[in-house]
Amino acid sequence: MEPSYSKNYRARGYSLEQDLRLLINNPKYSDIEILCEDEKKLHGCRAILAARSEVFDRLLYNGMKESYDKQISFPKISSIGMEIILEYIYTGSIKEESLTKDNTVEAFYAADYFQLPDLQDFIMKTVKNTNFAKNYSPELLSKISEKIPLSEDNIFLNLLVEAVAAIPLNNIEFGRLSIAGLKYLLSCTNEKKKPFATPEYEVFRYSAILAAKQVSNDAHKILIEQLPTLEQIEKVVNSAKVENDDKLIIDQKVAKELEPLVKYIDFMRIDGQILADIIEPLEIIPATVILDIYRQKARLNKSELNDTRGIPIQIYSKYVWDESECGSNVLIEDNGKIVYLKSRTGSWRNVRAKMVLEGKGIFEWDVIMEKACVDAWVGVCAPENLSYEFFAGRQPTGWVLGTNGYCANSNKGIIYCSSFGDGTRITVHLDMNKRTCSFTVNGTKYPEVSAWNNLPAKLYPVVSFNHPARLRIQPHQKDV
Repeated sequence: MEPSYSKNYRARGYSLEQDLRLLINNPKYSDIEILCEDEKKLHGCRAILAARSEVFDRLLYNGMKESYDKQISFPKISSIGMEIILEYIYTGSIKEESLTKDNTVEAFYAADYFQLPDLQDFIMKTVKNTNFAKNYSPELLSKISEKIPLSEDNIFLNLLVEAVAAIPLNNIEFGRLSIAGLKYLLSCTNEKKKPFATPEYEVFRYSAILAAKQVSNDAHKILIEQLPTLEQIEKVVNSAKVENDDKLIIDQKVAKELEPLVKYIDFMRIDGQILADIIEPLEIIPATVILDIYRQKARLNKSELNDTRGIPIQIYSKYVWDESECGSNVLIEDNGKIVYLKSRTGSWRNVRAKMVLEGKGIFEWDVIMEKACVDAWVGVCAPENLSYEFFAGRQPTGWVLGTNGYCANSNKGIIYCSSFGDGTRITVHLDMNKRTCSFTVNGTKYPEVSAWNNLPAKLYPVVSFNHPARLRIQPHQKDV
């Protein structure tokens, strides 16, 4: 018969993890004090620490004075990070609820210091797969950018940059994102093809107001008054200008605080009238920088840049497969980016993307054949009269390129390029100015499809395929 214990108590010997958890930071079973950055003392057992971490082993059993001292000091490791390390070292795991916005970065930094890659991976997965990144990414990016040497191959930093980049900066309260965190965000996304949610003027506005906040409350208040949001800006630009005598003078300390961020702000993406009427009069951007921007803009007949760096989130989010516009037996995964069939079907199935293509301009996107099938097809379709239950190239409302190198429409095929298969990247170039289409296959650009010279005024990306094909859609990656 099982011994009678209370529901909240188990006898020792029942659970190794529970028994070892009793030893964590317990002076009774410890033989060394651990002095942390904040001068808080924790307690540990030499043998357990050394057995679980090579760093502790080298420090505690090196024959030097550390081997005999009753205390070891870590001036760069905080006690909240060390507590997570001890929990992991003693039990082999940590609970998700042990990680908070206050200790996650410290724990990751300590895990890196003590060479515990599995703990780092756990922290990464917890941040990525829970509400951590959604709720606390600005705070975490601020902490990690000040704690860990910045490197573009730091996966934790990149995860946080991706999360913060997806949030419009106007939605991040001042105080949540530090100057260092903002600088790293802007440096990582400057001239990079990465999803980004904030128009460049709003990047400048947020940077300037954040810099002013470092100077004084008065400077902060002045900048908020003088820098309207884009939603407010049309009214401001078209209203009477503030007279010079009434114009508030911004302390030049703001310019000094803003200086580290200026080189990562792409002023070419900001409207020239906003530069002249709102930004230049503040005198917090060097005159040489402003003059250089004017010169560059003067050389362009019209702006060739979006007002948002990278891949604007509002565009990026639409390059996904549409579950409501597809054939039967279709599965869509990875937040709408990947499509495939459950099993082979008698005829090819079609899936349309959510991105509508209309108006003037050139639209480009990539489809990656992660797994091909016999004659998988990529192209465009009209919004009406397309059946998703059989091959798009046989229909008058589908225009597609296949893995066999043929282009097809209305059951007519023409040779276009060499055949291709698994791993192929197809870029679709849709010129709505001329209503024509061309393709790039694995980096080789082919001419416009001569037979497709009067495409409809409204189109959608489409693919036509069978099992076992797996097709991924994404905005065109020009730097690949």
